[in-house]
Amino acid sequence: MATHCVTFPAAAGERFIEDVKTRVCAYFSTRGMSQKANAEMVAKTVVLWASFVLPYLAIMTLPLPPLVMWGLCVVMGVAMAGIGFAVAHDALHGAYSANPRVNAMLGFSFDVLGANGYMWQVTHNVIHHTYTNIQGIDEDLEVSPLLRLSPRSAYQKLHRYQHLYALGAYSMSTLNWVFWKDFDYFTRRRLGPYDGKRHTMGQWAVMLGGKVFYYGWAIALPLAVLPLAWWQIAIGFLTVHLIGGVILGVVFQLAHVVEETAHPAADASGRMPDTWMIHEMLTTANFCNANRWLSAYVGGLNFQIEHHLFPKTCSVHYPAISVIVRQVAKENGVPYYENPTLWSAVRSHWTMLYRLGRKAEVLPPALAAAA
Repeated sequence: MATHCVTFPAAAGERFIEDVKTRVCAYFSTRGMSQKANAEMVAKTVVLWASFVLPYLAIMTLPLPPLVMWGLCVVMGVAMAGIGFAVAHDALHGAYSANPRVNAMLGFSFDVLGANGYMWQVTHNVIHHTYTNIQGIDEDLEVSPLLRLSPRSAYQKLHRYQHLYALGAYSMSTLNWVFWKDFDYFTRRRLGPYDGKRHTMGQWAVMLGGKVFYYGWAIALPLAVLPLAWWQIAIGFLTVHLIGGVILGVVFQLAHVVEETAHPAADASGRMPDTWMIHEMLTTANFCNANRWLSAYVGGLNFQIEHHLFPKTCSVHYPAISVIVRQVAKENGVPYYENPTLWSAVRSHWTMLYRLGRKAEVLPPALAAAA
């Protein structure tokens, strides 16, 4: 298998890298704290799964009016996104527990919900986290041909209207995942930096088995058991995915496709302009850090800077270590991008969608000097 990788210089930003690693490590060691999940994280996991499983059981076993069933599907959609953010995401990064078996078990949350955890680890943990905002490699910039998410991506006339239809495209994200994306990625010859990427028979078996299990409990069983017309069950199924999909789709974009973040490119030799940690600081932004409830629900994904620098640290600790990262960045003259509210982050993302929908879009300020 060949790879088409870029390289990051090792020397630039050495002081920032050393300082931030040392101080974050000291934060945990001086307090005798683990970097993995604590009681709060475990409690959140139980609440999120209960918010998904109990409505499903109620729909399947109780004589509820269709409108009540539909309301429970809305709850399931919100809970599904939360499980993806705050349980499976940490587990698949190896951040939930020091025990790999616990991480693997909780990582199967993705497969239970219709996605494939292994492929997420390849495209997200490896490709996105290593090559953040590098067009042509970072798969997160290629979520749909309907969307232009980088000033370095090819422009099509329909992108002129993407700020108007993006919400609809995001709402389809989990449906695409369940029915198409994993199959597509498993059969691709070229995936991010990999050329000729192959997967073991075991990985294929888990993916296909997970799909069968999901289609069974989410589609076949309701059709067999519920005293409803097929189209009513379809409405419930679509509701879960459209709600969960739009939440997941929007939140993941607020970290990298906003006004401040850069979209750097390698030089002719494949060398990036900055060392990897500085690259992550330039391509990533936080949002709404003061909102504890939002932070709990999105699994610290509003602390994307801390997540990208320390992906194996459980998200429950990001609010605390963000104080350290922000201070070290200030001391070393390294940018620390953040939007103070959820609305300001959403507005910034939609501003970028509008600008990127114009063929003559100007590169973000952080990138202009390197263009």
